Amino acid sequence: MPQLRKRLGRADLRAVPEARRALRDLLRHWGGPGRSEIAELLTSELVTNALVHTDDGAVLTATVGPRALRVEVRDHAGRPPRPRDPRPEESTGGRGLLLVQSLADDWGVLPWGAGKSVWFELDAEAV
Repeated sequence: MPQLRKRLGRADLRAVPEARRALRDLLRHWGGPGRSEIAELLTSELVTNALVHTDDGAVLTATVGPRALRVEVRDHAGRPPRPRDPRPEESTGGRGLLLVQSLADDWGVLPWGAGKSVWFELDAEAV
């Protein structure tokens, strides 16, 4: 199965567009209309969260299966992320996990060593 694995440096937000480009290359011939764009958006949200809300780097893994894509971002922070209602005065913050909840076919958080893995899955075709 095709796979992307990328280490993300601590607080290095340049990794967000780099992760999107790498995922775009991986998904060049994957999925129905709009699926790879949704995958890029959700991946950038998970990567941004890991880099902004943790003290160490993270690892991004994306695996293309026969019928679905699974993306995981592992970090070293043990506290689980919590979707929150964005405040009207915040123009961009607080929406990442809400987007993941809304657009992913499945998602979750798993303990991983001293940290966690936040993941989502997208079917190749829109359901």
